[in-house]
Amino acid sequence: MTRPLKLILGTVSALALAQGAAASDLRERAQETFAPLPSTIPALNDNVITEEKVDLGKALFFDPRMSASGVFSCNSCHNLATGGDDNMETSIGHAWQKGPRNSPTVLNAVFNDAQFWDGRAADLAEQAKGPVQAGVEMANTPDNVVNTLNSMPQYVEWFEASFPEEAAPVSFDNFAKAIEAYEATLITPAPFDAWLNGDDGALSDEQVAGLELFMDKGCSACHNGVNLGGNGYYPFGLIEKPGADVLPPDDRGRFAVTETADDSYVFRAAPLRNIDQTAPYFHSGKVWDLKVAVQIMGTSQLGTEINDAETDQIVAFLGALTGKMPEVVYPVLPAETLKTPRPTGEVQ
Repeated sequence: MTRPLKLILGTVSALALAQGAAASDLRERAQETFAPLPSTIPALNDNVITEEKVDLGKALFFDPRMSASGVFSCNSCHNLATGGDDNMETSIGHAWQKGPRNSPTVLNAVFNDAQFWDGRAADLAEQAKGPVQAGVEMANTPDNVVNTLNSMPQYVEWFEASFPEEAAPVSFDNFAKAIEAYEATLITPAPFDAWLNGDDGALSDEQVAGLELFMDKGCSACHNGVNLGGNGYYPFGLIEKPGADVLPPDDRGRFAVTETADDSYVFRAAPLRNIDQTAPYFHSGKVWDLKVAVQIMGTSQLGTEINDAETDQIVAFLGALTGKMPEVVYPVLPAETLKTPRPTGEVQ
């Protein structure tokens, strides 16, 4: 082998070693900040997941008869075909009323510390009860839900199989627990998980560069953990408040839950998995371009301008958070009977 060729090969080898070391260092840093999705469905508090309960929860998730009008189901605002949300600024509900906030994705929501933008629900079971009773969403009542379920023998059988130890298994609490069990299965493993687990080829060079920027710029201070968010509360406009078009002055966020002045315009950090599938962005749903959303976060939360080239790399990294959807087969629902409450479009 000639000396020049040896020098070239030596240089290439040294470069490869340096790149490998840099990638290893970045992964170690990332593993301290993020965590890959688990390989199994996570355990729930006071709610053992069984196949029967998941199947029941799936039926309830897709059943529009759980709404007063018979029009809206959980899937209406958390459409599993469109990223687990409805891709609208704010959702349309009962009697075509417009809701106050953008619908978060239900995908991977089991990993959030709390549910809703203001964290007012501790878990998915508590969350499932909210929209059913909200006048601008499903506009139903717990009693009417239970009466509807009891009117259909097939549902009664499914509840008995799902909650076999209970004398009266058809209840609003169990309705919510079944939906929670189903939603806990809606997990989307992504290329970023493979990369965290050691697969260097799972991310492109641009995505790796975007990850490094995401961490170095400070984005990961709020967007971390398994869901890259969903686990903390922060003022929107920590450094500089966005305009009223992005941050409506009449929605004070977590203040409505705690009635504490320090929680004015505080919101739960949005989880970022599948973020490129769930436009529009923020609780107001006013921003449709993910690149613009990243730049708004730079100025409002970090006090820094993120230039176009950097933003493109960060957006490329966020694309590595889009995961594989579990197979969803539309359920065949029980038939209503003469005892099933009739739908109504009246606004209470």
